[in-house]
Amino acid sequence: MVRDNGLADGLERLWTPHRMGYVSGGDRPEGSIEKPPGCPFCRAPGLPPDEDLVVARGVHVFAMLNLYPYNPGHLLICPYRHVADYTDLNTSETIELAAFTQDSMRVIRHVSNAHGFNLGMNQGGVAGAGIAAHLHQHVVPRWGGDANFMPVIARTNVLPQLLADTRDLLAKAWPA
Repeated sequence: MVRDNGLADGLERLWTPHRMGYVSGGDRPEGSIEKPPGCPFCRAPGLPPDEDLVVARGVHVFAMLNLYPYNPGHLLICPYRHVADYTDLNTSETIELAAFTQDSMRVIRHVSNAHGFNLGMNQGGVAGAGIAAHLHQHVVPRWGGDANFMPVIARTNVLPQLLADTRDLLAKAWPA
């Protein structure tokens, strides 16, 4: 790229226009995400299979791919019930959320040989929750060397697999 002074800056550009919807908020559903009709986690289980990104369904929770993943296979474990806080889960939901987290780790290790994981919930907007109104647990696979210069310097993630392909791979490997 040429700078204002006419000299090249020596940087390559990796364009990721699909992320603009996330940055601008332009792809958020109609209505408030604070209420189930506009909440993407409430809507996901009812979408057609080619649109839902759901990998596995339980009685109380489901696992879905993160539409804006940190790494390939980044899953979200969500209760079907629209609750904001971990303390709002009942015992059955808590147990199944924990079991789905374990299953997620096993499945991701099996299909992609993840070396480690980041697990977590951001409770409330001030804690970094992008959708604070609907509790969701992040299961982020990690590999040695995956925090390279792209996310650290360029603030860009390079994902080597399409979300639909990742979804199919994980769904096929999920325990019955």
